[in-house]
Amino acid sequence: MAITVIRAGMLTTVQDLGRRGHRAAGVPLGGAMDAMALRVVNLLVGNAEDAAALEFTLTGPELVFTADTTIAMGGGDFGAVPRWQPVRVRAGERVKFGAARTGCRGYLAVAGGLDVPVVLGGRGTYLRAALGGLEGRALRDGDELRAAAVSRQMVDRWHLDERMLPSYSAAPTVRIVRGAQAGEFDGALTTAGFKVTSKSDRMGVRLAGPAVVRRDAGELVSATVAPGTVQVPPDGQPIVLMADAQTIGGYPQIAHVISVDLPLVAQLKPGDTLRFREVTLEAAHQLILDRARALALLREGLAEKMR
Repeated sequence: MAITVIRAGMLTTVQDLGRRGHRAAGVPLGGAMDAMALRVVNLLVGNAEDAAALEFTLTGPELVFTADTTIAMGGGDFGAVPRWQPVRVRAGERVKFGAARTGCRGYLAVAGGLDVPVVLGGRGTYLRAALGGLEGRALRDGDELRAAAVSRQMVDRWHLDERMLPSYSAAPTVRIVRGAQAGEFDGALTTAGFKVTSKSDRMGVRLAGPAVVRRDAGELVSATVAPGTVQVPPDGQPIVLMADAQTIGGYPQIAHVISVDLPLVAQLKPGDTLRFREVTLEAAHQLILDRARALALLREGLAEKMR
């Protein structure tokens, strides 16, 4: 089955759950900014959770499908397709997404998954190195994607209980655990609010607010970083590293956003705000286990509805 891109939207790329096992060679994890959304929409159409799907930012694409199929939309609300439920699309039908009503990024899964080459163990697009996806780049008007021709239907019409999803908000409180240099800073990170700036991208969400001051101005040896690491450059304005973050960095690490809250950061757009709240590592571990259980229940429930 072919999918023709009539309008590409803004920064529409093919993404999966990233390239694992290559960080020692300097290859970022990459993959979906909001991994939870991608996992759920894939499950809703009967795909493996790490199947390749579309990620788009602020403005969605317009697509035409050459065969009957099932799609599912999640993440931000882009208006055209109901979120968090399977939707049947007929051959020749146009699916058009507009501007984001809420959130920043949308995810569209197609039954069978998008068929793009596997590069270094992943299908997702890493723009800085022109790896993966469709020719290593964002989609353009007139592009054509392929998806496996599969026939999957649901027993009845239903939608997902959103209580199992991240608590998306334009002003969330994001939970963190302490970073390696947390003790070298004043308490401004958790006492003040921060605004998302227009310099944010898939590599990191840049924040503006009261300067987070480090008492020791000495330089540090570069150390491992990962999605969720909160770095503080010399200007005192924090950066939350995201999917395409580098593998090492020399800025002080004041905190790490816990895994279950990274989707909240991924859905923030310029002008949105966030606050940080510290939790224990034990609490972070329990929250990720709770989310894993929720996904397991979803898989079990969908197995009964899909045929």
